[in-house]
Parts: sequence; structure tokens; C-alpha cells
Amino acid sequence: AITAAAVEARLPDAEARGLRVDASFEPARASGDPRLGERLVANLLDNAARHNIPGGRVEIGTATREGKGVLTVVNTGPVVPPADLDRLYEPFQRLDSGRNGDEDGGLGLGLSIVHAIAAAHGAALVTRAQPDGGLTTVVTFPPVP
Repeated sequence: AITAAAVEARLPDAEARGLRVDASFEPARASGDPRLGERLVANLLDNAARHNIPGGRVEIGTATREGKGVLTVVNTGPVVPPADLDRLYEPFQRLDSGRNGDEDGGLGLGLSIVHAIAAAHGAALVTRAQPDGGLTTVVTFPPVP
């Protein structure tokens, strides 16, 4: 429900940017602070839209795998060198290669906040660079007792 609401709230911005948003929601339970969960999802979606390409896409989905709630966000965008991925989790870090955070007011905090929220909830956070550009980010929450 948190993810669906975040997607709905951000659709107008994505459409204004010319992005296609594909969403798939299966049940995915996670325990923790709902407001922080909302912020985690919002930051991942905002990052996926902000650092995209004209006519690009954002895919977001929730599922349960092996009893764990999983959130996946995939976006098109500039090529991100795999060696630079860890920098994205550090505060005030942005990559310059065609990214447009300056125009959109980004400060380089989005993924560092996502990282902190995931850690606070005991969730695994994995971000991979896609060979043709963009990122795939997967957040796997511990099973809910």
C-alpha cells in the first residue's frame, strides 16, 4: 500500500518528464516505521525519475520472496560505472555524467537516506548498474514475525 501510494503521488511528475512508469504490486510485508518506509520508497522513485533520460522508464514492484518483503526499482538513465556505485550511498555525492540533479534541486542525499532507512530496518540494499544505463535497486526486508 505504501509503494502504490508513492507511485500514484509521483505519476504526474513522471509523465511531465516523459517517463513511462510500470508498476507491479504483490503483497510484501515489512515491519518498522511506516513514515520511514514511505520516505525510502519516495526517495527511490524520485531518484529513478530525476536521473533518467528523456522518454525513459521506471519500473517498480513489490513481492515476497522466501518470506521476505522485496521492493525493486529499475530505471533507465546514463551509464553508471560500477566502481562509482558505493559513492551514491554517501551524503552529498552525485555523479556528473549526464545527470541533471542541479536543475532539479537534488543535493545528493536521496540514496544516503535510503541506505540509512534500510539499515535501521535490518533490510539488505543492493544497487546494480545496468550495462545500457540506469540502475536496479533491490531492498529486501527481514521476514515479519
